[in-house]
Amino acid sequence: MQLTMDSSSAKVSGNGSFSSALSRELMSESSAQHTSTDSGEDARVLALRNKAPAPKDGYQNHLKVLYTQNRTVAGGKRKVHRHIPSAPERILDAPDLVDNYYLNLLDWSCNNVVAVALHQTVYLWNAASGNIEELMTVDTTEEDYVTSVSWVKEGGGYLAVGTNGAEVQLWDCEKMKQVRSMKGHTARVGALDWNKHILSSGSRDSSIMHHDVRVRDHHVSTLVGHTQEVCGLKWSPDGTQLASGGNDNLLCIWDNVNSSAVNKVAPRFTMTDHQAAVKALAWCPWQKDLLASGGGTADRTMKFWNTQTGALQNSIDTGSQVTSLTWAPHDREIVSSHGFSKNQLSVWSYPSLAHVKDLTGHTSRILYTALSPDGQTMCSAGADETMRFWKLFAEPSKSKKTVTPATAGLAGGSGTGSSSRALSSRSIR
Repeated sequence: MQLTMDSSSAKVSGNGSFSSALSRELMSESSAQHTSTDSGEDARVLALRNKAPAPKDGYQNHLKVLYTQNRTVAGGKRKVHRHIPSAPERILDAPDLVDNYYLNLLDWSCNNVVAVALHQTVYLWNAASGNIEELMTVDTTEEDYVTSVSWVKEGGGYLAVGTNGAEVQLWDCEKMKQVRSMKGHTARVGALDWNKHILSSGSRDSSIMHHDVRVRDHHVSTLVGHTQEVCGLKWSPDGTQLASGGNDNLLCIWDNVNSSAVNKVAPRFTMTDHQAAVKALAWCPWQKDLLASGGGTADRTMKFWNTQTGALQNSIDTGSQVTSLTWAPHDREIVSSHGFSKNQLSVWSYPSLAHVKDLTGHTSRILYTALSPDGQTMCSAGADETMRFWKLFAEPSKSKKTVTPATAGLAGGSGTGSSSRALSSRSIR
């Protein structure tokens, strides 16, 4: 009996050795150890306490191509957008700023001076020094007020001023005196733009007039194409085309017609795609014949046109009233300003029209915008009677370390003077 038991024990012992050897051959040592713990109290179906064993030197995984075929798409390097500060660099009070979608009361000159009309008075704010000066006041009647301002593009020393009394005035801002007054419209002049020595004015009488400011008989030609108030007016960078928008929901493209006689000129293209007033207009500075336009509350779209063919290239619903458009001079981006409900500036990439960022802070709709001469800072004026200065764009070359006059002025102190109460520094963010 004892011998039989010993024989059985030896037999079991032999089978156990064979099983252990087979287990070590088929499974790694770590897997065998894990199997041996499955009968314990902490046994789990899956346990990740131990890492998988490292492969042998020189081992090649032939399924590597299968495992990584989508990695370049899903895990590739994402495009990192540049940083845009969310808060304005400066806020100025603008009391009595007229809340009217159809007017254009803000402009920034190439000499780094901001002109803003506050009801009947035009103020000049020097962005480099912070000084504020009162240029002019409309004193005719209480019903008259300033409806548009526009700096001459070359030199920047002359400012055109449109009034509710249908008058276009030209001011020498270095001498602080009026040079001349040009009449011809029968209603308020809400839009102005320059093409060298030609000043174009758009009016509530639905007409557009070209004025040659060098000669006594200033009226060069009249453009007839709108049926309601002209509220948007922009010359192309090369001066060959004029875009106009009106309260009749029309966008018109005009050729530059040079004539010494007074002529009535018809538009080359009339676009009827917008469903509300067209005020926001912007020509692309780095792509010829590309025009952006924005519609009012019932439209809300931003559209892009080829002005040589009249073709609509793209359109996007921005979600709110578009009050102005501005192209980035050195980046492929465009900035739109809006009304209810966010009252924001929106930055878009082009041509993808991907939304880059919203800049909020105005408590009422943004009505007017202007870009600094260095192309980096945007001023927005809103119905909340504030002007906000936003650092939107970087310098065209990162190697340049010099501070531009515009940015130096924004970093400096607030202006002082006799007019500082009407246009005062509110806070620096």
